[in-house]
Amino acid sequence: MARKLTEGLQSRKSHLVRSHAHEEDIPGTVNVQALEGDDSYHGQALFPVPAEDPNDPLQWPRPKKIMILVILCLYSFLGNSALLGTGPYLTLWSEIFGISPADASTLISYPNLAYGFSSFFLVPLYLKIGRRPVMLGSMLAFIAGLAGSSRANGFGELLAWRIIHCFGAGVCEALPVQMVQDVFFLHERGKHIGYYTFGMCFASVATIPAAYMLQTQYSWRLFFYVILAFACALFILAFLFAEETSYDREAHRNHSISSDRSDEPSTSTLEKPDETTVEQAESTPSRRTFLQTLTLWGRVDRNVHIHTYMWRSFTYFLVPQVLWVITSFGTIIGLGALAFNFVFPIKIMAPPYNWSESSSGVQSLGALLGFLIALPFTSSSDRLAGYLTRRNNGIREAEMRLGVMLPGMIIGPAGLVVYGLTAELNLHWIGYFFGSGLASFGGYFYYCFTLAYAVDSYNSNTSEMLIAINVGKQAVSFGLSFGVLDWVTQRGYAAIIAGAFGGVFLANNLMLIVFMLWGKRIRRFMSTSWLAKLHGRKRTQEPQVL
Repeated sequence: MARKLTEGLQSRKSHLVRSHAHEEDIPGTVNVQALEGDDSYHGQALFPVPAEDPNDPLQWPRPKKIMILVILCLYSFLGNSALLGTGPYLTLWSEIFGISPADASTLISYPNLAYGFSSFFLVPLYLKIGRRPVMLGSMLAFIAGLAGSSRANGFGELLAWRIIHCFGAGVCEALPVQMVQDVFFLHERGKHIGYYTFGMCFASVATIPAAYMLQTQYSWRLFFYVILAFACALFILAFLFAEETSYDREAHRNHSISSDRSDEPSTSTLEKPDETTVEQAESTPSRRTFLQTLTLWGRVDRNVHIHTYMWRSFTYFLVPQVLWVITSFGTIIGLGALAFNFVFPIKIMAPPYNWSESSSGVQSLGALLGFLIALPFTSSSDRLAGYLTRRNNGIREAEMRLGVMLPGMIIGPAGLVVYGLTAELNLHWIGYFFGSGLASFGGYFYYCFTLAYAVDSYNSNTSEMLIAINVGKQAVSFGLSFGVLDWVTQRGYAAIIAGAFGGVFLANNLMLIVFMLWGKRIRRFMSTSWLAKLHGRKRTQEPQVL
């Protein structure tokens, strides 16, 4: 009777994942050999190991996880659209505010800097008080900044409101990666980080409707009205479905182990095993209700010292894998996206093209096509890593996903060469689209998989790493894009975009070979360095399945 009751209780509960996977002494090397009773994917045990608690984000139903991912992708899309979509307005703003085109470009470059540096403050804050309250609060700042930008009447006023909405939305550069790590397993991360990256990259199409909005009675202000409306709708969606993903898995395991020890069966209970089984089945925590998930406050971690995370994150600039992510994102954004946005409207509206101002934003169609062609390869790094893991007897190395980036290594820089020569020689306008498409196709692989590689390599310190990555990449992109119009005026489009920018892009991409060949040696060296001690690196013990 008791055994039937136990089976009934267990059948009414959703299946909870179990695994013995664990990280080895070297960060980024994971043993995913499946043992008896383990849940697995293609014969590989799941990592990280979730707690036996339905409130653990790793145990959530897949539709719940996908909904959170969709919200994050939309937030990234809107945040980047608001930042980059104003490219077609630079010429108009320079006329309205009586400033030079170079000064008008600071309405993108300075907000771009704020977009990255917000992570320096908001990432430690969401570690302290939870992901949910910081995400909702940042959305409110985003909304306020958009509303102010839509009503601004002067250059300084518009710049201030632009910085506010970009500072608020900047956390969407860190939150998606953090929450992907919170709710998805290792074998899924490359794909889902890729989807977030596509949301970020897809924002390049914002210049198309932005340019056509110039013909309306509201002119450039309509762009901010539209983004504002979508931002308000997204806030409501996030409030309803973006549950707090911060979870103290170790504390749950320690509590369960101590409970098991205190409940060791006595002589009398050994004579009644069925009752003991029923009691253990009922001890599994119940899932929070929908109303409980709507709380505005997250999980407060009293062990997090915000100032410590702020200064310690800068030490990640000394970690080669992290530095590679920074330079990859920085060069792609600074040399590609921002340079394209600055240069194309000026070139295409002048002889010999003489396009109308409303058509000055369509160059993003080339970038969009490049991203769309690359999109089917989003899960390729996970598949390659899974295949190589099986061949390596269940030992997964972080570098196993890097091989899929080889085509993008050359294609991306080639796109800048095509774009720069087209602008210099006034070639057919198709060259702008072809060049930006090639650069975007190659860049997509580096967007997705350098970030996934860094997260795989330093899984236990993702938050601090994300601070360094976001601050660093925006600083690099700002430095490379700042004054780009003056550079091309003085040196020419071929020398700057095709030569200097293309050369920097290629040099960064060639680092792929270094990490494919010596990435594990670098990780081993870093794991014994003073940086590892500073960050409290400890060997991950083999977990106990509860």
